This record gives sequence, C-alpha cells and structure tokens, in this order.
Amino acid sequence: MSEASRRPRLVHITTVPESLGFLTGQVSYMKTRGFVIHAISSPGELLDRFEEQEKVEVHPVLMSRRITPLRDLFSLGRIVFTLRKIRPTIVHAHTPKGGLLGMIAAWLTGVPVRIYHIHGLPLMTATGRKRKTLHWTEKTACKLATQVLCVSHSIRNVAIMENLCPEDKIKVLLSGSINGVDSKGRFNPLRVGERARIDTRTRFGIPEDAVVIGFVGRIVRDKGLIELVDAWKVLRNEFPELRLLVVGPFEPQDPVPQETEEILRNDSRIILTGSDWNTPPFYAAMDILALPTYREGFPVVPMEAASMALPVVATAIPGCIDAVVDNETGTLVEPGNSAALADAIRKYVKYPGLRKAHGIEGRRRMLSEFKQEDIWKAMCTEYSHLLEGIGLPPVFDKDNAEHDEEIAA
Repeated sequence: MSEASRRPRLVHITTVPESLGFLTGQVSYMKTRGFVIHAISSPGELLDRFEEQEKVEVHPVLMSRRITPLRDLFSLGRIVFTLRKIRPTIVHAHTPKGGLLGMIAAWLTGVPVRIYHIHGLPLMTATGRKRKTLHWTEKTACKLATQVLCVSHSIRNVAIMENLCPEDKIKVLLSGSINGVDSKGRFNPLRVGERARIDTRTRFGIPEDAVVIGFVGRIVRDKGLIELVDAWKVLRNEFPELRLLVVGPFEPQDPVPQETEEILRNDSRIILTGSDWNTPPFYAAMDILALPTYREGFPVVPMEAASMALPVVATAIPGCIDAVVDNETGTLVEPGNSAALADAIRKYVKYPGLRKAHGIEGRRRMLSEFKQEDIWKAMCTEYSHLLEGIGLPPVFDKDNAEHDEEIAA
C-alpha cells in the first residue's frame, strides 16, 4: 500500500460554500499533518475559490438551507455517491442542513469517524412545527455522529438541555469558536494602521472627530437591526457627530420591516457599505461594535472587533456570552431591548477612556484564548484521538511538534 493511500481522508461538508471560509488556515495546517482533504458544498464561485486557495478537491452538491424534502433526498443521494467515491476516514459536517445530510450519508456509507459540528441552533428562535422539525434534524445529526463538537460552551449547554445530544458525546475545544481569529495578522490594529482609519472615514465622508458605531453582518431581523435602528434614533439626537457604519447586505430571508429599511437607506448619518467583506479597514474606522442579535453559535464579528481593540455591545444570549465578557471587553444587554442597547452604546460614546480600556482587554483576551494555531492543534489532536479509537495511527505526533512551534512563533 502506498504512503498516499494510507493517509487519512477528511471530508468537510457545509450547506453553502460561504461556511467553508471558517476553515481558512485550518485546512493548510491539517494538510501538513498528512490529511487528504475534500470539501462538499453547494456549487458556486465561492466553492471554486476555496478549491483554488486551499488546493483541495471540492465536490459541488446543491443543498437548500430550508427544509425541502424532495430536493434534500436528491442532495443526500449525491452526497452518498460522492462519499463512496472518496472513501473518507473522517466526515466533518457543519451547519444544520449540511450536518443532517452529511451524517446520514456518512452513516449509510460506513464512514468510521463522523463528526457533527454545531455552529448554532436555529431552533432557539423558531416556534411551532418549524421548531419541532429543527429539533428532529439536530437530534438525528447528533445521534448518527460518532462525536459532536460545539463552537461554544453556552450552545453546548443548550444542546444538552434540549435533549439533542447526551452530555458525554458533545464537547467544546478549548474556549470555543470554529477557527479562532487572526489577531496577529489580518485583525491587528497595528498592522492595519491609522492610515486605514483615515482613508475609510474620508471615503465615506465621516468626520475625523465623529464617534462611529459599527455593525457587521447580514441586514436581517434576526441580527437585531430593528433594535439597533430604534437605539440609533435616540442617540443621533443626543450626539450630532455620531455616525452608524453598517457593513453587510440586505437579505430577502428574514427581512427587516420597511420602516427600518427606509431609515437605514435614507438617514444621511448612516453609511451602508453593502457586501464588502474586507472588514479590517471598516473596524479601523469604528469606535464601538454593536451586535444586538437574537441567536448565535459563537459569533465571529465580536472576535474580529475585539482583536481590533474595539469594545463590543452585544446581547446576553448563548454564543455572545462566550464572545464578550460583560463589563470587561464590552457590555451585554437584554435581547430585544432597544433602550438597554442605547444605554450601553451611550456609555461608550460619552466615556472614551472606557472604550479604550474595554478594547484593550478584548484584544488581550483574543490573543490569549483564541489564537488560531491553538485551535488548529486542538482540532488535529481530536482527529488523532478519534482515529486511535478505530485502531488507526494518530496524525499528530512528536515529529510535528517543532512545526507547531514554528507556526505559533
């Protein structure tokens, strides 16, 4: 048997290729550990880009985010066919639909190591029949997995309380998150530089002395845009130089009310950037990051903002409570409460020293607890333990220890 044929084959499955972006850097790390990596996701430019950037083989399978039984059966058949062709050692499935179809397909094809990675639980804000359906899909994915991972400790607690997965089968690696944050590189305020702040503000006509509230994400109801706009209507009258910088697209699924959209589009002191995901210059132009979301797994945006030394105002919900330490790296407020959101933002507008202190502490925490290299190593160690459990040699050994130290340095 050749050395290449003995290398473990790892398949990542996501519903849409955007989610593969969470694995940036991690894929290359695993390849140096001897893994042969494939990815299965819906077709599109982002899947092609992932193939080109990460130098891995990708397999397009159209998957719908919604529950669509006939389409889902067709997607399942395509995933089964693809897995039989690849013959993976590990299937690592992410997101609700990708997790469900991936775990069913991996179980049907006898893949020995089946990992379902919970990034969030949509059932938390669902009601009625939809909630029951989502509960069944999550529980099925967990049951068919040989190991369940969770991006945050608070979401793990929810999964256990909802009886989705036994406590001894679900774990969180280190402090959580899927891939950490690049605090030394891309989201390093010293590397981004003061020039980026000046240029971004000039580009959008933001005065140098203005305090800028930022939001990064999809413009949808679930992200708390109604409360953010309601808070803005109060704060804009109190602080004439205040600006609101909104980075992200309007989306037709879960749209914001027409009144909210009209204010966002027509207020001269609200800046909309659209789908420009080169976010470091935008963070550099901000003074405060607001995320009044209703549901998260472990949100990436507060991590990026904290890495850029910004205080974060977020909701006190599972996921956000892992990303933000209340009164240390930011402020947590009750979801759906625009008055509390306005109060928290007002505090940072009025007291620049507090903004700076919480921003510094947020960056220190990101550097300490969420280094990407630490999370990659923990994930590799988990793979190794699971491989050992089926009688295969681990991929993480002492011969790679020196390489770890080089990467961390």
